[in-house]
Amino acid sequence: MSLTQVAPQFTAEDAVRIAREHFGLGAVAKPLASHLDQNFLLHSGKRKYVLKIANAALDPVSIDLQQKAMEHLAASPNRVDHQQPVRTASGERTVSVGDHEVWMVTYLDGRMLTDVQPRTRTLLRSLGSLLGRLDRRLLEFAHPHAQRDYFWDLRLAGALRKYTRHIPGSAERSMVDRMLTRFEAQTLPRLSGLRLSPIHNDANDANIVVHGLGYEARVTGIIDFGDLLVAPVVFEVAIAATYMMLGEADPVGVAAEVVRGYHEEYPLQESELEVLFGLICTRLCCSVLVSAFRSTIEPENAYVRVSEARAWELLERLSDMSPALALYRFREACGLEPCPKSPKIARWLKANGAAFAPVMEPEVRQAPSVVFDFGVESLLTARPGETLDPHASERHLRDAMRDAGAQVGIGRYDEVRLVYNSEAFVSAQGERRTVHLGMDLFQEAGSAVYAPMDAVVEACGYRDGHLDYGGVVVLRHEAEGAQFFTLYGHLSPDSELEPGQRVFRGEQLGKLGTPEENGGWAPHLHFQVICDLLNMEPAFPGVALPSQRRTWLSLCPNPNHVLGVPEQANPVRGLGMADVLALRDRHIGGSLSISYARPLHILRGYRQYLYDADGQAYLDAVNNVPHVGHCHPSVVRAAQRQMEILCTNTRYLHESLVRYAERLARSMPVGLDVCIFVNSGSEANDLALRMAYAYTGMRDVIVLDGAYHGHLSSLVEISPYKFDGPGGRGAPAHVHKVVRPDGYRGPYFGMDAGTGMRFAGHVAEAVAAISETGRKPAAFICESLLGCGGQIEFPEGYLAEVYRHVRLAGAVCIADEVQVGFGRVGTHFWGFETQGAVPDIVVLGKPMGNGHPLAAVVTTKEIAEAFDNGMEFFSTFGGNNVSCEVGMAVLDVIEEEGLQANALAVGQHLRDSLHTLKKRHAIVGDVRGRGLFLGVELVKSRSTREPAPEAASYAVNRLRDLGILLSTDGPHRNVLKIKPPLVFTMADADRLADTLDQVLYEDGARLSVSPKA
Repeated sequence: MSLTQVAPQFTAEDAVRIAREHFGLGAVAKPLASHLDQNFLLHSGKRKYVLKIANAALDPVSIDLQQKAMEHLAASPNRVDHQQPVRTASGERTVSVGDHEVWMVTYLDGRMLTDVQPRTRTLLRSLGSLLGRLDRRLLEFAHPHAQRDYFWDLRLAGALRKYTRHIPGSAERSMVDRMLTRFEAQTLPRLSGLRLSPIHNDANDANIVVHGLGYEARVTGIIDFGDLLVAPVVFEVAIAATYMMLGEADPVGVAAEVVRGYHEEYPLQESELEVLFGLICTRLCCSVLVSAFRSTIEPENAYVRVSEARAWELLERLSDMSPALALYRFREACGLEPCPKSPKIARWLKANGAAFAPVMEPEVRQAPSVVFDFGVESLLTARPGETLDPHASERHLRDAMRDAGAQVGIGRYDEVRLVYNSEAFVSAQGERRTVHLGMDLFQEAGSAVYAPMDAVVEACGYRDGHLDYGGVVVLRHEAEGAQFFTLYGHLSPDSELEPGQRVFRGEQLGKLGTPEENGGWAPHLHFQVICDLLNMEPAFPGVALPSQRRTWLSLCPNPNHVLGVPEQANPVRGLGMADVLALRDRHIGGSLSISYARPLHILRGYRQYLYDADGQAYLDAVNNVPHVGHCHPSVVRAAQRQMEILCTNTRYLHESLVRYAERLARSMPVGLDVCIFVNSGSEANDLALRMAYAYTGMRDVIVLDGAYHGHLSSLVEISPYKFDGPGGRGAPAHVHKVVRPDGYRGPYFGMDAGTGMRFAGHVAEAVAAISETGRKPAAFICESLLGCGGQIEFPEGYLAEVYRHVRLAGAVCIADEVQVGFGRVGTHFWGFETQGAVPDIVVLGKPMGNGHPLAAVVTTKEIAEAFDNGMEFFSTFGGNNVSCEVGMAVLDVIEEEGLQANALAVGQHLRDSLHTLKKRHAIVGDVRGRGLFLGVELVKSRSTREPAPEAASYAVNRLRDLGILLSTDGPHRNVLKIKPPLVFTMADADRLADTLDQVLYEDGARLSVSPKA
């Protein structure tokens, strides 16, 4: 059939008539997108079918081919969901309607891959796996028409070159012409020796059926066998990979996942992998050529141009990409050595290492040396995300060498580093290059660098300061018929070497550059062994993406085979994630949960970021403990300084205890001026209860539904979040639970004073109910804004009215500020101040020490004196000198850096952005909170407010994969809680809102919403 044919032009009414007259089927018809044929979806009661009207030029044997293939697959023990032919009322396979052959197939339930986002690695692998199973079954299928000349046969791609003239842009025409020329010269000749088999030949995303949402999505079926033919097996993978690569940030990585899944089911041969990248480029060329030509025939048919823009974008990217690197990534996906000559070169280097000349003097094998740790946890470099001061770094490293009595400093190969801060190290998918591919030798600027063996200069040049190397020389070597290269970076730019020049063992190549000459680094040689330059000389990368680590380490074997540095300079590995998980399972109780479906292996934190073992940064929008930022230098210095002097308990006099207590009291309302220090919020809440019991002589406690106050037994008893949850035993007799004052989900809607009064009435009822038993309440305890209860801000006046009822009954009011105190709410320093209420006891915790275990109870003299009843209270570590100095440092930072004002400004900006998302996404039921204590409640329907916990779980796991940390809370686990360190910036808020916006458009969230929402 020719590309000049026009698709049939039947109407939906025609389809209904044909279904009734020829198939005996009463149905409703809906047109489906198509190319040269025409398809209609038929609804007949609860059953669905597809009516297929063939192009008038189509050979009827093509329909027979498709039907026989489907019937063959139906008998397969390897499960692949597909359509089945439906015979006419008279038992025929097809019926002629005018010039067209018409036939029918069953409808395959599920979603088409075109509608699925995101396309996870698991989903892509499942596509490859399905195609592998399909092709293994098709090996046994035979049909004479499968051996046909067909324009979608990639072997005939050159025949489409004539359509190049229909491509509007000259640059685009030239690119397609170049790619087709490369295909004919390099790929086509290699196809004749490859395995042949019938293949589907059109695994595009409009033909792939998916079940499941989000991370659970899997490819389950395939439709439309109209392009089936006998061809090289690898065509199947190439075509599927091509479509999956469209619009992706890492297209080769996406293709590699399809390859991985296919290879697991139907192993690919090395010769097939070698042509795969060329076939992908060729399929893209075919797609844009057919699209360009068909657009001249059917300018109104959008289906023929559905992938055109993305295909052009991908073609441009692939035209600049190294085919060899793509091949190595495909080999890695199949479990092969990525660069096949790497082991041979590594063996040769090991065997001949003793004969190599030193690359620097003194001889690094013999000179006293010190190995520097530049890993994720290193303190030798600038703090994560901050600009490296080259001169300070130079002095620091020189001093370390002097202290160690070393003549050479060594930086390790295959070390994950955080020092690569510029945007040049960030990939299109947002992953940062962190894996060091060479070894570093630190000496003075101007030190000579020598060739370790005879070589030819492959490349040399100078890369200015913002890039990796400064001055660089690349040498070419031979090893048993295999070429390899050595790279020498961070040289002075005044080398006189020229490409093609021969150099000999021991000949000087150049000298170490100054920081100004070598990209801002302290003077050192970056030495790297390279098996394949990938046409990237002299700009070959010295640092790799962790996701491609195995490929790049194969390309760049250990340079210590040449240098011969002592063993301590070889790669150092901590425990991997799997090892940590295994040991955790063995030695840590299972009740200690782990965040996220894919756990994070976190090694470092700074300000609002956490860094994992691969050196990747995560924006921390949920950890409220590092209140002034992870590892704040002022807080760290305060702890270090005091730890060096004295750390002892409160039985000795020391001014740090009283000075800190005085500062906390100054921040409180008048009368709250007695402090007792402990180690955690749980201990503080337990102490607050003991004070209330001692002061009132009573035992009954009133709590809010959904509240959480700590993990001690006494606190689990007053925490509905625990005693009503899994493993809980319900409320003890002395605990009285009242309605949570939730103006969105509670019995009263709104945030005004009237709503606050109605909710407070439930506390009055609890007080009355206790009184009816002849007892009185001891205390009412609640967080000033509810955390685990769902990030809830109380309606206006609620807390003041509750406190009035409680005090009339002689009980005390306890404000749990563990999560919301110290300026987090922005408008006030303490959360209870937002309600115009003054408690009798205030409990402080988490943010007090910025990660140091520090908590406190602040109360009145009257309550404190009642507690001083002869039974001594003593906490061994509570109020120790180090803790108090840390606490004062936190207060200093909040004040000096204006963090309360920052929480107000950034929090309001973020809340406004989240309200914008609410207008855009029906799944967002409510946005609430204050300052940097915010909640986003996800619902399946705004009218019913049915919770959407699955969507919330999906959102936090997806955000984690996109580099942002959130978590869920609330009674239904459907509230996204946002409570970052107070150093969160406007840019961080924008990134969070923008990324959440993206995630809420994805299947895992979007399809959780009721159509009527």
